[in-house]
Amino acid sequence: MILEFLGAAREVTGSCHYLHYNDIHILVDCGMEQGADLYVNQEIPVNASLIDYVFVTHAHIDHSGLLPLLFRRGFRGKVFATRATCDLCEIMLLDSAHIQEFEAEWKNRKGKRAAQEEVEPMYSLEDAAGVLTKFVPCSYHEVIEICPGLKVQFLDAGHLLGSSCIEMWVTEGEVEKKILFSGDIGNSNQELIKNPDRITTADYVVMESTYGDRIHQPAPDYAVLLAKEIRETFKKGGNLVIPAFAVGRTQQMLYYMRRIKAENLLPEYPDFPVYIDSPLAVEATQIFSEHVQDCYPEKTLEMINQGINPLKFDDLKIMVSSEDSKAINFIEGSKVIISASGMCEAGRIRHHLKHNLWRADSTILFVGYQVAGTLGHKLLNGTTKVKLFGEEIAVQARIVNLPGISGHADRDHLMDWLSNLENKPERVFVVHGEEASAVNLSDHIYETYHYASCAPYSGDVWDLAENACIVRGMPEKAEKKKRSGSPVFDRLVAAGARLCAVITKCRGMANKDLAKFADQIDALSDKWDR
Repeated sequence: MILEFLGAAREVTGSCHYLHYNDIHILVDCGMEQGADLYVNQEIPVNASLIDYVFVTHAHIDHSGLLPLLFRRGFRGKVFATRATCDLCEIMLLDSAHIQEFEAEWKNRKGKRAAQEEVEPMYSLEDAAGVLTKFVPCSYHEVIEICPGLKVQFLDAGHLLGSSCIEMWVTEGEVEKKILFSGDIGNSNQELIKNPDRITTADYVVMESTYGDRIHQPAPDYAVLLAKEIRETFKKGGNLVIPAFAVGRTQQMLYYMRRIKAENLLPEYPDFPVYIDSPLAVEATQIFSEHVQDCYPEKTLEMINQGINPLKFDDLKIMVSSEDSKAINFIEGSKVIISASGMCEAGRIRHHLKHNLWRADSTILFVGYQVAGTLGHKLLNGTTKVKLFGEEIAVQARIVNLPGISGHADRDHLMDWLSNLENKPERVFVVHGEEASAVNLSDHIYETYHYASCAPYSGDVWDLAENACIVRGMPEKAEKKKRSGSPVFDRLVAAGARLCAVITKCRGMANKDLAKFADQIDALSDKWDR
């Protein structure tokens, strides 16, 4: 019973954990890294075609974003997630694939003039569509027998619509262990998401630590703070630009904007326009409305039962086409623009930054976590110039961070979540946090509860039957990572590895079928052998 840590080990993004028992190969999350990487992530230790199951804690790209790449490399197993996560992944993975293809096309247009080798997208729309056919929607609080020796249950993590902690019972021989994967644990008392479910028992806990060394200040009234920022910006004649994650944070902003209107918190600008410029955010908002009963907290359900839509209000403008998006910056008058991506790394927000960063009368308001190395992080940390679409832009707009707003639990809430355990776990693995955050939380868990705990590196391998680390990962700095000069050749190598995995699975087939397969491989080899 082997657990190997691959991604989001002493880093915040790229969550991926590999579990192997008997002859079953499992991934928990398969996320994309975002922003600068501190350490090199180890590759999945088996060919993608050998992975039987993937369990996704929630739809954010740093937990689900490499699923299409896994499919491209040969994965044909099943992907289990909550119903809302399945719906959100459908729009988010297709959107991510579109971005991959668009950016590759843009680079190739530029590279062609410089006689550079053609760039391939990490994965395609076809890959994303393919992996989506493998999703299996699951309900909260239902124990599901996946296969002999494996049962799982999804519990609400309170982080995002459909987010989950995953309880996993694994049996190998006479040994059964219950492993709890926390996913991302949410703050309590959020407007659109329920509080995290209580967890009661676990032999092993794999838990996040995004804010594992910090304490959130008491939450202010965000509608009042937003009204203040709008007022100050509009007085100067500028625009308030909000980079926001299309899924989760955008809907939260709509909730506060509706309150500003309904409670007349901005009487001098009662008809101020709000532009949602993200097709993904529009689709995600629709999915939020389809999962009201499963995911919304009681206080918001009461509002809905009174006929109030918490995400709609007068003067809300939905921009879908690229032409609509471009037109925003030529509409006269001050406005609020909410656009993705939340860390300013891609998407339409970069166009709005290009048109507003140089304006001293405009405000850029950040409302979410900014990973080190992203454009959002650089802006928050005082950079004076940025390059967008090949043009250098002076940063003269006011850069503001809305304090305290977070979808992640802080250290005290993380400790409170862990305190619900009625047994002493054999070990707590602390992941999904910057190195200092993960190490500090691990130390705090040991000092407070006397649980064995550690912050693993990528490549650490643990034998859960023995509670022993059998391989220590090497903390190789990411900048030393050697990359192949040809991603297309890498695809060929991956295809060869998949063929070997398929051959292994053929053991026991009828001889005539084995002979036919061997002949096909020989014919293909003869064709390409030069």
